[in-house]
Amino acid sequence: MVGRKRFVAVDTLGLLWALLVVPASTQDRAGGIPLVEKLRAAAKRIRVLWGDSHFDTALTHAWCRWGWFGVVVRKLVGQKGFVVQPKRWIVERTLGWLNRFRRLSKDYERTTQSSEAFIKVAMIHVMVRRLRV
Repeated sequence: MVGRKRFVAVDTLGLLWALLVVPASTQDRAGGIPLVEKLRAAAKRIRVLWGDSHFDTALTHAWCRWGWFGVVVRKLVGQKGFVVQPKRWIVERTLGWLNRFRRLSKDYERTTQSSEAFIKVAMIHVMVRRLRV
């Protein structure tokens, strides 16, 4: 079975704005630019993007094309083990929410489109539960 990578763009609440599922052989630098393109189609009023050091190319692309300000979250000097980094934990929390869904805990889908569809269904479930509270 071939692995997959999930690229997500979320807001400060952890809600999904853009999603890209690609084969695991895709480099993070190569996957960031299509994600930013999808994000541009979904949200036109964005001003600041946060990303880790693998997405610096995508952040530069967004700045050159649309004037969005990209902030790269880098590891702290001398960091050992797990350390919560600013803004980055929001994406990790969203991915954690998605992994609670049994169908998304492993990659059972044959196509990337069906994998994206089930991720969107899971996020709809998360948002509906928040409305219910």
